[in-house]
Amino acid sequence: MLKDMFLTHFIIGLLVSSFSVFVILFIRKWFGKQLTAKWTYNLWMFLFVALSLPFIPTDLFNFSSPFSDWNTYQTNAPSSNSEITGTGMTQGLHLIQDFSRSVNRPDLSLLNTGVMGLWIIGMFLVSFTIIRGWLTLRRIKNYSSAISNQEVLILFEECKKRLKIKKSIKIVMSKKVQSPMIFGLFQTYIVLPSQHENWLSLKNYEYIFLHELNHYKNKDLLTNYVLLFYQIIYWFNPLVWLAFREMRLDREIACDTSVLQLLDDKSFIEYGNTIINFLDLSKRSSTLQIVTQLNGSKLQIKKRIEQISAYKHSAKKPIRKSIFIYALASIILTTQLSFVSAFTKENDRYYFNNDEAVYEDFHQYFKGYEGSFVLYDQNARQYRIYNEAKSTLRVSPDSTYKIYSALFALESNVISPEKTTLSWDGTKQPYDAWKMDQDISSALQKSVNWYFQELDRRTGFETIQVNLQEIKYGNFDVSGGSGEFWNESSLKISPVEQVQLLQAFYNNQFGYEKRHIQTVKEALLLEKNEEACLSGKTGTGAVNGKSINGWFIGYVETKINTYFFATNIQNVDDASGSKAGRITLSILKDLGIFKENGGEKYGEKHP
Repeated sequence: MLKDMFLTHFIIGLLVSSFSVFVILFIRKWFGKQLTAKWTYNLWMFLFVALSLPFIPTDLFNFSSPFSDWNTYQTNAPSSNSEITGTGMTQGLHLIQDFSRSVNRPDLSLLNTGVMGLWIIGMFLVSFTIIRGWLTLRRIKNYSSAISNQEVLILFEECKKRLKIKKSIKIVMSKKVQSPMIFGLFQTYIVLPSQHENWLSLKNYEYIFLHELNHYKNKDLLTNYVLLFYQIIYWFNPLVWLAFREMRLDREIACDTSVLQLLDDKSFIEYGNTIINFLDLSKRSSTLQIVTQLNGSKLQIKKRIEQISAYKHSAKKPIRKSIFIYALASIILTTQLSFVSAFTKENDRYYFNNDEAVYEDFHQYFKGYEGSFVLYDQNARQYRIYNEAKSTLRVSPDSTYKIYSALFALESNVISPEKTTLSWDGTKQPYDAWKMDQDISSALQKSVNWYFQELDRRTGFETIQVNLQEIKYGNFDVSGGSGEFWNESSLKISPVEQVQLLQAFYNNQFGYEKRHIQTVKEALLLEKNEEACLSGKTGTGAVNGKSINGWFIGYVETKINTYFFATNIQNVDDASGSKAGRITLSILKDLGIFKENGGEKYGEKHP
């Protein structure tokens, strides 16, 4: 499942990261003069949040109340039309027909696998570069030497006091570095280049210490690790690399500004010259992205020197403008939440809150399939559920929707309880059982597509949409268009919701005419014996000729109770409504709810 959805998340990541970078670069360019250096750098924190969106469970983007029995949800995309497949129901649900129409979709499994493999290889290569840098740091640390100059050590402690830093930070010198750097989350090190010792004055040391200690104080070491993490994840997006390069520059400028705030005006030039001297005498290592270094590229140094030259102690920027700019950035970037939510609609899930539910282990019935079984005991008012995660996952209802297609048609007076027959118009049909006039009972038992498509056409697409919303049918999304929005297309529903709707239908909580409810009930009746009556409807979702989604939903009426059930199974193939039916009957039998014994049958026999 992860592999199948990878391409979707990859595209989401690419679009979200690119859009976020553009937004922040735009705000940084047009509003940068209203922001201080620190506020400009902190603007990049929004990028970290945006880059996290594709990894946040989409359930968090649903703002409906999780405590409601009926909620509204996101929409899903339509799928394409069809080729024909079918299976006849046998062994258990004697009369109901498990015919289905297959929809055609492009097979993206190979593309998914290829993109996922390429992404993993890219992450491995970037990670390898970062690990090399980490190993280089270990060598630097191992071959460094402690500073013996007492004046320098005293100065370092004074700088720590000025910045109110109490943590023990080791300061060492090494021939393996050419620019001062700071690294280490748990044990922090400041490393100075020993080859430059001959020209470093106490003032130069002061500037270096204040700069590196400000990185520590501002949590830049931790931020750097977060940056590297996202650089590994988003290695494929050059805009992210550009953004992180600019972020590092803004981080150094913010750090420079923090240092300048501690110095007098006469020291600005000396501070700038210290940075320039390290640029002239050192070469920056691209493998040490894991650390913060005093120097940088010539272009970055140029921008930093320009900022240092323009700095004035008296320059204060209104806090209100900064808050406004941050609010603007957050609003623009927050708009991506709905995009991510809609784009990942395949993971649409129902919020089910029932503390009285009992979760059972029925895995032995589902061998070879992923699936869920939900049973509601009306007297006990208790749910018994197998596979909690799958029980709330919304998938296409397929032909189980036809129950409500018939009900909507009755309520709209398209058909009446006394006259439910529609004439076959002679058009080509995939099964002989469909090539005849149908009434509501035969159409449900044989799952006749043309019958319910005609009912929907006469009922009206807008009326159906309103009715689905009123009864809260899953995501009630009919964007797949009239015809077969219910057949592996836009309409989605979870097993728990199927059971809740069946209970509402059975007890007429919709407020529909009782005779309309009764007409559909009679059409759903499958088998009756001395102990109980079984009613239900199967559904099979077939894509590219393979049955990938099987349903059996219904209820069992005994002399003293009524049980509502929904079984859903999924597989790469052979997951049909008939298989879901056999699983359901086995469970119901073992639970002592319904035993198939060849009792009185209802409806017509197989063609």
